[in-house]
Amino acid sequence: MPRARLPRHALRTAEEPPPCARTTHQPTTYRPTRRRARFRTRPAEPSWARWRPRPPLLTAAPATAAPASGTDTDTALSLVLLGTNSGPPPLAGRYGISSALVVNGRTYVVDCGRGAVTQYLRAGLSMPSLAGIFLTHLHADHIVDYYAFPLLSAGAAGDQGFRTPVSVYGPGPAGIPSTVPGAPGPLPGTVEMTRLAGQAYAAAPTFFMTEHIGIDPATLLDVHDVLPPASVAASATNTAPAMRPFTVMENDDVKVTAVLVPHGAVFPSYAYRFDTDHGSVVFSGDTTTTPNLITLARSSDVLVHEALYPAGLAGLGLPQALIDHILASHTDVAELGRIAAESDAGALVATHLSPGNPAAVSDATWRRLLRDSARRSGYGGRMLLGADLMRVPVRRANARRG
Repeated sequence: MPRARLPRHALRTAEEPPPCARTTHQPTTYRPTRRRARFRTRPAEPSWARWRPRPPLLTAAPATAAPASGTDTDTALSLVLLGTNSGPPPLAGRYGISSALVVNGRTYVVDCGRGAVTQYLRAGLSMPSLAGIFLTHLHADHIVDYYAFPLLSAGAAGDQGFRTPVSVYGPGPAGIPSTVPGAPGPLPGTVEMTRLAGQAYAAAPTFFMTEHIGIDPATLLDVHDVLPPASVAASATNTAPAMRPFTVMENDDVKVTAVLVPHGAVFPSYAYRFDTDHGSVVFSGDTTTTPNLITLARSSDVLVHEALYPAGLAGLGLPQALIDHILASHTDVAELGRIAAESDAGALVATHLSPGNPAAVSDATWRRLLRDSARRSGYGGRMLLGADLMRVPVRRANARRG
């Protein structure tokens, strides 16, 4: 099949380095804006005439479980928030951070927090549609359900399983030793982490295969370590230097690019951009404010960004050291309007909410904070508060103009 040509806006990083993914198998909306025409030149016009309102970008479907239909009924490009909580401690009312992007009926999962597999099915997504998993970084709240996908579904029949290999892309090794007494040696990247998970859970598939009713889950994963270009000179002591987006993968559905983002001591930690013929969606991952993300999200249709409300941490009884970590490694919700405006994103969806407990910060408060952030920055795009199982159809901005 010939490779589909992505729209010109998806290929704007003309000087980007070659793909830097390493693999186990082979090297692998409504917004006033000034915007130049992307596909043709226009006659000169006065500056006031270049200000045009942007039509509403998207509407979000109610955050409810979808009926099990056996097929995915999404539009050509659809964002599904599987879980919107932040941090490892679990909440009863909000699932761990995880999102799904459905492109032409194929599903790409970004991060696999607590309950990701359950929420995937509750959202009405079928396992046979799962085409890829992308991990932004290796904190527990982003990976705890990662190996549950193959462990529970690899080789299973029907909508609950998949029988063709799923590509996995995640951070490569940090290049530093483990400080965990029971796990000495260099810190593993995604490839080695997957191998170790297969070893840890070897009993179940062994017993099933003994009775000829199962497979080795690892045989249906094609795992890639993602490392930044060597020219960036990033390291565990220089985690997110200024850089251009680099290509992680590309197929007939989507081109995925990434940049490093600063997230405390974590390295590597990525934000990902998905460019398709139908629109573009950026996932910030966990990050403080950084020019790298603005570069990656430039002119995107939807920016899915983490949100922290510092005042909401008071009264949670957290140790001061933990509060200091949270404040230093996440993005204040007050900054989101500016980030969306500077990146010229069509809309922003707030997720990875911290605190995620509605008893600490109500949804009404989050919405007010998002409105205030947009107003202060002059951002006219939509600011949506993410919720578990929220579904957001996405359309490319140019398709709505004219």
